[in-house]
Amino acid sequence: MRTAAVLGWPVTQSLSPHLHGYWLREHRIDGAYIALPVQRENFSRVVEGLILAGSSGASVTLPHKEAAFAIAHSVDSDARAARAVNQLVFRDAKIHGLNTDVAGLTECLHAAKVDIAGKPVVLIGAGGAARAAVLALRKMGASEIRALNRTPQRAQSLGTGKWGGLDEWSQAAMDVALVLNTSSAGMKGEAPVELDLRLLPASAAICDIVYNPLQTALLAAAQARGLKTVDGLGMLMHQAVPAFEAFFGVRPAVTPALRRALETALSHG
Repeated sequence: MRTAAVLGWPVTQSLSPHLHGYWLREHRIDGAYIALPVQRENFSRVVEGLILAGSSGASVTLPHKEAAFAIAHSVDSDARAARAVNQLVFRDAKIHGLNTDVAGLTECLHAAKVDIAGKPVVLIGAGGAARAAVLALRKMGASEIRALNRTPQRAQSLGTGKWGGLDEWSQAAMDVALVLNTSSAGMKGEAPVELDLRLLPASAAICDIVYNPLQTALLAAAQARGLKTVDGLGMLMHQAVPAFEAFFGVRPAVTPALRRALETALSHG
């Protein structure tokens, strides 16, 4: 039986076990995928334990994506560029790091028909997901990425050229096509990100990669103003496709039935 896990802190809110479990059942694979709560100081030891236990790999969520990059023996091109890893694949006692967040976000925004080519965007957050988002937004042709974070120096480290604290929102919001939240703000149990959306043009879209709750306070405020919204389920599903293939040997599909199953899991959570 093949096994894999998702590592994070916290991780109880993760839908990844439901997502991978759906595909395991759909493809009748003898396998298991579980959530493991891992504190920062224990991350590398838990990864070593998974390798010793014969696991196929692990998905990596907050706050471990940069630590995962640091322990990988090899990484793919997106992980190297982002300096962040969200999937670890174990083969021959070696750790190969993937960054599927870049493709996952790109697929998610394309599916939602969000066009940012030649237009500025605002990026909230400065962790591993934000690093991947910078690559995705550049590939999609954003003319400018304005990075904002509670700690401005962390936003500066993203290398977007335009950066600042959340208190600079009023200047950053002008004329943008997309606001993308990659931080944990708004996640179940976390304080929401509070932005005055009245400053945005009516054509702007709001994307929040948080999916638990599915409708964050940010998305609810955007919908109330009539702005286009994109929730976090799309990115979750698309970034998991290459991970499942690496862990279990079958490339799965993102379908409406899968989304309905995940929405049901969220409603029961």
